[in-house]
Amino acid sequence: MCPLILIVDDEPNIVQSIEFLMQRDGYLTRAAHDGKAALQALRDRRPDLVLLDITIPGHDGYELCQRMRATPEWRDIPIIMLTARGRHIEREKGMALGANDYITKPFSTQELLRRVRAHLGKTPDDQ
Repeated sequence: MCPLILIVDDEPNIVQSIEFLMQRDGYLTRAAHDGKAALQALRDRRPDLVLLDITIPGHDGYELCQRMRATPEWRDIPIIMLTARGRHIEREKGMALGANDYITKPFSTQELLRRVRAHLGKTPDDQ
């Protein structure tokens, strides 16, 4: 079964381009545009990985990350924070709250794919 990636970002253009990239690489995707929708998406179907922006309406990415780590059913889902907030202190905060990785926007699509594959244990040869 194809891994499911939950994309949590409030910018439609970013969501659309990430969905295209992930689907082209063989992943299923689901999008949430705010913290409330992300929590509902997590309840509806457990994703294999979450791409999480920090600045989203409702629960911000930091809070969502923290809630995921506090919930047994979601605790082990890899979280890659994908955000324009690139200061060292923000990265450290995200990692301290339980993110597995942190990528700043703008980002290289190849780098994003490489990191998603690494967290899902998939190599380009697996396609």
